[in-house]
Amino acid sequence: MKRKMLAVLCTMSLAATAFSMTAFADGEKIALITMDSIDQHWVTLNEGAQAAAEELGATVEFMAPNTKDDAQQIECVNNAVAGGYQAILVAANGPDAISSALQEAKDAGIKIVYVDSPANVEAEATFSTDNFAAGTTAGEEMKKALEEKGITSGKIGVISVNAATASTVSRDEGFRAAFEGTDFELPETQYCDGDAAKSQSIAENFITQGVVGIYGCNEGSTTGAGNAIKASGNTEIVGVGFDKSDAILNLISDGYLLCTMAQNPDVMGSEGVKAAVAAIGGEDLGGKVEDTGVSVIDAAALAEATEAVTE
Repeated sequence: MKRKMLAVLCTMSLAATAFSMTAFADGEKIALITMDSIDQHWVTLNEGAQAAAEELGATVEFMAPNTKDDAQQIECVNNAVAGGYQAILVAANGPDAISSALQEAKDAGIKIVYVDSPANVEAEATFSTDNFAAGTTAGEEMKKALEEKGITSGKIGVISVNAATASTVSRDEGFRAAFEGTDFELPETQYCDGDAAKSQSIAENFITQGVVGIYGCNEGSTTGAGNAIKASGNTEIVGVGFDKSDAILNLISDGYLLCTMAQNPDVMGSEGVKAAVAAIGGEDLGGKVEDTGVSVIDAAALAEATEAVTE
């Protein structure tokens, strides 16, 4: 049921993006390297990539490390070069650490396409969320919910992955922008490396400090924040986050999170593969950057999705 609901929510949030390409050759060999292979976000991105690869007759190898680690991601890039891959789809854990390895791959003639999070090497194309705008939307949703409770001041905790990952840094900055000029206080961001257990510990510490809201910048951060609010029994704390895993949807349904900013990782994966195949075939994509969209999933959206599934 949850998988069907995720599919319905994805369909509701974004119509398929169009991508103009020239004729394709068969048998392209593409490496997909995301930040890790565990988060449902990356699993869904891979599913989108595999669907496009099957359609186009290409091969996509999911080569992501098991945990967010710069050294392991660099090793994956080096393995892709050694393995004779013609293109690399990559979501960079950090824009700097992986750049030298990607530049070497590019110098070797391998096409680089970014999905979700770019590095500091020019790529054929990038498919990602407008993370600053999405972060601002998250902030506006929290601010509105707090004001409806009559709360116009107080501390709000922010939990993110690390200080280097471009996508989550932008989500943090966008969220904070929504509270500029208000009486709310947003202390220094705390980092959990995307780990739900670490995030929960951080969120529990925020709760002991009397925060009125907690914001998670990715799947693990959001799950941990919601679990901490659940454990505290204080549903007056407003929790907002990112991504649409089963755990996050359950926390929204049960009233421990207000909403989540749902990205479209399957679109990132499918459009990334199409771009890689086009680039391998000699098409100049001009370094295009395409926003793959985001939508707000709250309890009302979940109820609508559930109704659509059961019809």
